[in-house]
Amino acid sequence: MTAASNSMIAIGNLVKKFGPFTAVDGVSFSVAKGEVLGFLGPNGAGKSTTMKMVTGYLAPTDGTISVCGHKMDEETLAAQRLIGYLPEGAPAYTDMTPLEFLRFIANVRGLKGPAAKAAIDKAVARTEIGGVLEQAIDTLSKGFRRRVGLAQAILHDPAVLIMDEPTDGLDPNQKYAVRRLIAEMAPEKAIIISTHILEEVDAICTRALIIDRGQIVADGTPAQLMARSRYHNAVSLIMPAAQSGGVAEVLGALPGVAAVEAQPRGEDAAFTVFQPQGAEGDTRLIDEIANLAKEKGWTLRTLYREPGRLDEVFRRLTRPDTETDASGEAA
Repeated sequence: MTAASNSMIAIGNLVKKFGPFTAVDGVSFSVAKGEVLGFLGPNGAGKSTTMKMVTGYLAPTDGTISVCGHKMDEETLAAQRLIGYLPEGAPAYTDMTPLEFLRFIANVRGLKGPAAKAAIDKAVARTEIGGVLEQAIDTLSKGFRRRVGLAQAILHDPAVLIMDEPTDGLDPNQKYAVRRLIAEMAPEKAIIISTHILEEVDAICTRALIIDRGQIVADGTPAQLMARSRYHNAVSLIMPAAQSGGVAEVLGALPGVAAVEAQPRGEDAAFTVFQPQGAEGDTRLIDEIANLAKEKGWTLRTLYREPGRLDEVFRRLTRPDTETDASGEAA
């Protein structure tokens, strides 16, 4: 997607080279107000490098960056004032307490007196770090350090929020709280989230980019990306393993079935039934399987139509050319 005039973040043909190595190679995209963009890719794909350039931390080798109409190379401070940034690892002055650190950040952001106190109180409440405000940052758990980093990123209520692995190190309850906070802030901001956690894309992102070897290989809503999965509109069922003998063959004989994939799961067995290409709108197969199960006396623990699997799309688009499985075949 190319940069659009109504975007809060507009990136055009961004390139970053480190000597002979090209880390980011012609990346273009835009993010509008209200969008939460998931930025996905394997380690070394160029995610963090791109985000550092978008925030003005790194200068690009080539290309353009605009934040709310301010060109990063010409109006750096004006653009950066509008950005909240949570870098990888949530770096902070670890000899400070969270309260001291947030007061320091407020001062850097030009917030003074009552305005600074109000901003700090709001950020502390939103990130739920009130219980550790007087504790040295270097004594905090990884999860609390992450939340302190998030508090500093949202302290000045930025129009643009850029976060590198915002839920890294958080327990499930903390992840839920951070995702809820992002969802609450999203309507008034443009947000980019770099993540390795694919479930976060479906949970909080309105759109996702997949980057591999410095280039964008996919751009779309979570539903659009899952529609590219080979599992899209397949029918999956789980049943007791004791009843699973011959089931794959019976399912494969149904009209309109292209293939059946069987997966043992301990005391259960899972089957995925694929329809031919072009049968996307055909919902009859799940009804036929349900009727067949009733006829055969199968106990179905689950029966559902697959929306697609984002992890399968991700692996297919970012797999190294030389990757092979244990048999030596291309994986």
